[in-house]
Amino acid sequence: MIHPMKTPSALTSSVRGLAHSLVAAPLRLMALSVAVSAALASSFVMAQADDYAEVNRLMRAGQLTEALSKVDQYLAGKPRDPQMRFIKGVIQTEGGKPAEAIATFSKLTEDFPELPEPYNNLAVLYAGQSQFDKARAALEMAIRTNPSYATAHENLGDVYAKLASQAYSKALQLDAGNPAVAPKLSLIRNLFAADTKGVKPSAVVAAPVAAAAKPPVAAPAAAAPPTPAAGNAQADVEAAVQAWAKAWASKNMTGYLGAYAGNFTPPGGQSRSAWEADRKARIMPRNRIGVDVSDVTVSVTGDRASARFKQDYTSDSLSVTSRKTLDMVKSGNRWLIVRESTGS
Repeated sequence: MIHPMKTPSALTSSVRGLAHSLVAAPLRLMALSVAVSAALASSFVMAQADDYAEVNRLMRAGQLTEALSKVDQYLAGKPRDPQMRFIKGVIQTEGGKPAEAIATFSKLTEDFPELPEPYNNLAVLYAGQSQFDKARAALEMAIRTNPSYATAHENLGDVYAKLASQAYSKALQLDAGNPAVAPKLSLIRNLFAADTKGVKPSAVVAAPVAAAAKPPVAAPAAAAPPTPAAGNAQADVEAAVQAWAKAWASKNMTGYLGAYAGNFTPPGGQSRSAWEADRKARIMPRNRIGVDVSDVTVSVTGDRASARFKQDYTSDSLSVTSRKTLDMVKSGNRWLIVRESTGS
């Protein structure tokens, strides 16, 4: 299991929660560090705890644009703070801005070459672009900086395996009759396939190494989730919530957007069309999404209902646990979302 990096002791528990709330994934996923080493705590002026807490809150709420703005505002006054610059790179990674994240982490390696974590995160980003030689070089620098950095060693193993897979594939193309190559290639592919389940997350992650070399394939349009059968209203509402979460996790945009009523009120005063475009932009680029709904409490009054639950969201490089409320209305035999809020 991959363990999160220690945060500096000067951070408050609410700030340390940022590192502990972000999670890892199975072995085949390259681990993306979320906090810089405690060893550097004495070499720079730490950000105020409330600044970290606010960034943490915004990230938990999925407000990455606002979190990045808060980070930039802080860095305008303390441009060399490595901890906040590091968090900026994490936000850029999750926000689908790999080029900007690479620039952020690269500059950190120049200014703080003794920090291994920025090298590790550069490797994750390079691997996501199938630049495995660059990923290998970055991880070797991370290990040279900190020989006991277990995450970097694991990631380096993943990169070597991917490079081996590419080499065996090329060998098979050049000499299809070589009986020794195919079993080796199959062994490596099975290794990555076997690691897709069963490991509890515990640190921020990025895209799978094995999947990084494959071009994106457009998935066929999926049908909307089945309409729950009429019956117990509370059970029907919970089934609708679970179907919504399943559609979100599977990137079934037809089913996901279809779970919202025509009079749904998007947050922040957005128009419905702008909100839908924003949701698609956030959901579709992800290689992996998990939406786990638990502790569901449902109250029903006539054709209206409210579902409150714990939501555990994970994606390529972010994990957020929050309380969510969906206000719903019955339309025919379906329960549709008219309002959603977080933290209630």
